[in-house]
Amino acid sequence: MLTNLKLAPKFTILLSLVFISAIAISGATLSQTTLQRAEADVAYKGKILMGLMNSVRTYTNNEINPLVAPKVETSEKFIPQAIPSYSVRQVFEILRKDSAYKDYFYKDAVVNPTNSRDYVDEFEVDLVKQFREDPNLKEVSGFRNRLGEEVFYYAQPIIIKKQSCLRCHSTPEAAPKSQLATYGSEHGFNWELNKVLGSQTVYVPSEEIFAVARQNLSLVMGIFIGIFALVILLINYLLKQAVIQPIRPMARLAQKISNEQFMMEQNEEVDLASLEKVSKKSDELGQLARLFQQMAHSIYVREQSFAEQLKQLRNKSDQTKARTQARTSEMAYLKSLQEKSQTIRSKTKGSS
Repeated sequence: MLTNLKLAPKFTILLSLVFISAIAISGATLSQTTLQRAEADVAYKGKILMGLMNSVRTYTNNEINPLVAPKVETSEKFIPQAIPSYSVRQVFEILRKDSAYKDYFYKDAVVNPTNSRDYVDEFEVDLVKQFREDPNLKEVSGFRNRLGEEVFYYAQPIIIKKQSCLRCHSTPEAAPKSQLATYGSEHGFNWELNKVLGSQTVYVPSEEIFAVARQNLSLVMGIFIGIFALVILLINYLLKQAVIQPIRPMARLAQKISNEQFMMEQNEEVDLASLEKVSKKSDELGQLARLFQQMAHSIYVREQSFAEQLKQLRNKSDQTKARTQARTSEMAYLKSLQEKSQTIRSKTKGSS
């Protein structure tokens, strides 16, 4: 197919194929990089929020709990502010009142929780199982479908490392009466020290972030395609100006020379004038144009010499023909005289 095309369309097709291949490869690479970048951004937000919640938990456990714990023993009404997980949840709910974080969610997912709202779902059961099977596993992250939307989750294991924290979760007999009055005695007990009890999980909405990433990818690809298209048009234009146009008069002259149609006529003079401009260049095309000029001049000189020789031969032929015709006329005249002489002799003999 390409063998039947001229140089300009052939070069355009080849450039277009390179362009399409480059777009496909760069598009796939850029898409992968953009999605990885978006995922890293979501993961970073999840880690920041988890760090914030752990800071609240530590502060409550170290600063608030010692102050409130004595009142828990004597108060008829349970004081949830003494529980670190309660403080974490309340702080996060305050954060969610900001429209920028309204779709974020935090949960202390526990297999045997005191508060039923903290009970693990099927997905979180798998997270707890992973942490229990691998004691060295400190975090798990990924994507899941929650409430019909895809969200990013970042989870860490819930492990009680202080004996004092089991005060409310060892046995119902050891728990504060206010706690039993509020939550009952059926759930949230028999916890063990240094055992994985559940997972604290931050859920970060990812659809909007990935939508923005895809929009940015489309914008970048559009700019990329536009630049490539302009480059192809520019290269095609420069190719015509710098290569194809200088070659055309050479191609026409070569065609005429091969067909033995080269003559120093007006059309050839135009092509030779174009060659004169190209021959002034110092590049390969200029060198080729100079060679064509020399070849055209040699052919012209040879044709002129051949024409001169042909003219001389024609002149000699004409002269030879003229002499031959003169000789023939002379012979015919002599023959005519001879015949007349014989006739006269015959008549003279008859009369005598």
